[in-house]
Amino acid sequence: MWGLAVHYWWWVLALLLLAGEVMAPGFFMLWIGIAAAVMGVVTWVLPGLDVLTQAVLFVILAFVSCLVYWRFIRQRLASGDDPAGRTLSRRGEQMIGQRYVLVEAIVNGRGKAKVGDGQWLVAGPDLPAGAEVEVVAVDGAMLKVRAVP
Repeated sequence: MWGLAVHYWWWVLALLLLAGEVMAPGFFMLWIGIAAAVMGVVTWVLPGLDVLTQAVLFVILAFVSCLVYWRFIRQRLASGDDPAGRTLSRRGEQMIGQRYVLVEAIVNGRGKAKVGDGQWLVAGPDLPAGAEVEVVAVDGAMLKVRAVP
């Protein structure tokens, strides 16, 4: 088949499908690409498989890999069981209960606190710069704080 062993063509197909997934993400081509990569391994281990057997096995592997995604992985991602993705877009909620130091005094209810290597806007009772505050709530990009006794 054009001078290359059959398993190389399966791996080329797998790379093309994975590249397609990168260009148009949706998780669909990824799983079919994984099935093509597995077919590359199968045809490397069993080089004598005829074309019909390879095609049937590929369809089965593609179906099974898509089913695994659909039944298990998609539900886990949708339910929020993924610890890295659960609060990734809600970073402020992770800060509730944390204590920070004011880098700008809270005047008329507004100030700034040092959070990591940056600063966050805070709302709370008037306090001087350098005071320690505790985050009690989040409102958008504003941390609501109280003075630490």
